[in-house]
Amino acid sequence: MQGVLVTAFEGPDALVVRELPEPEAQEGQVLIDVEWAGVVFPDLLQTRGEYQTRPELPFIPGWEMSGTVRTDGAGFRAGDRVAALPDNVDTRRGAALPLNYLTAHFALIHRGALRPGEVVLVHGAAGGVGSAACQLAAAYGARVIAVVSTDEKAELARSAGAHEVVGVGGFLDEVRTLTDGRGVDLVVDPVGGDRFPDSLRALRHGGGRLLVLGFAGRGIPTVKVNRLLMTNTSVLGVGMDEYWRQDPEAARVYWQELWPLLKSGRLDPPISSVFPLEQASAALNHLDQRRGLGRTLLQIGA
Repeated sequence: MQGVLVTAFEGPDALVVRELPEPEAQEGQVLIDVEWAGVVFPDLLQTRGEYQTRPELPFIPGWEMSGTVRTDGAGFRAGDRVAALPDNVDTRRGAALPLNYLTAHFALIHRGALRPGEVVLVHGAAGGVGSAACQLAAAYGARVIAVVSTDEKAELARSAGAHEVVGVGGFLDEVRTLTDGRGVDLVVDPVGGDRFPDSLRALRHGGGRLLVLGFAGRGIPTVKVNRLLMTNTSVLGVGMDEYWRQDPEAARVYWQELWPLLKSGRLDPPISSVFPLEQASAALNHLDQRRGLGRTLLQIGA
């Protein structure tokens, strides 16, 4: 089989594609013929050795995929589509669902305690996690304000469920105008960096929550906790992979919670870029340069 390997922590350009021995399923595992693989920001960080966990070199990166089970085992039968995708979800879209939508769901519902009618501000709203957060928050009855940097990204955010869209520059003033000075109940922030202080200021006093999902902006901000004290607001970390390690059954539980929205078709990941496996480096550079809208995928065996 072909595999993409990280052989040095030197970024996407150091990825290599090699022929590798086919794996054998061990007890409790299942062998899958992969058709599509999602390209996500943690992949990019791992190529630089900047992710929270650092596997030993060389290793195959990857967080999500879709395909069919090759042989019976671990409760699956040959020919099953992984993740028990509904019939109206093809494997292409299936590869774009797991990590981003499970992360957004964990953030909004389990960490952010989102309630219908609340106002949610989403940074990076045209990216993978951001577009998933827009769709999910809207599906759960929230009013969604998306933060984007271009008109093209604004269009995608609206198609993903955002009710209003504001630009990155001066987003705080626009949010205050849109909310009549009240502020938002929840901020979803996978970007971090220099916009973080204004995200805190955008929270409503007396219960606003800021969800930290990552640092796509490459800067890790700090929190002046006296502001949290004065405004009765909260900053909450969202580390889905850490939570999975502590509770391996969590992903299955959360997937079942998402099932009604998946089955109804209300979750439909926007896919703008598809690369063959051999161009995995180009796909990650595409993500790093923020040229992708929605999801970027690798097609296996194209």
